[in-house]
Amino acid sequence: MDDNTQLTERKTDAIARRDETRGGRRAITPAVDVFEDAQGVTLWADLPGVTKDKLEVHVHDGNLYIEAKAVVPTPEGLRLQHVEVREPHFARTFTLSADFDSSKIDATLQDGVLKLTVPRREEARPRRIEVRSG
Repeated sequence: MDDNTQLTERKTDAIARRDETRGGRRAITPAVDVFEDAQGVTLWADLPGVTKDKLEVHVHDGNLYIEAKAVVPTPEGLRLQHVEVREPHFARTFTLSADFDSSKIDATLQDGVLKLTVPRREEARPRRIEVRSG
């Protein structure tokens, strides 16, 4: 991505670490890979243990929000002695450039990986200009 099509700037350089407090509890920043082409951007977010019903993706005021809660089942017959993160809460925010069409974002979740496709607005896509001789 270049300066004109920047999707976001990370506030930290840590990946999958505990981040800001949300609702009185700390959130884990999920690792996200971002790929860009002429059509738009695709984000792949690692959300282990998250199911569709515990995932919320929304756009508001030019920001894309990902929030999720993972379910970590305790195997039958085992008793927990020590738990650092019992119900992990994931949260990540991206600022969308005006070049992207937030009304056409597509989201799929499979095996704990969220795929978000954010298309570029038609007028922001590169186009070839025909040159005539004459």
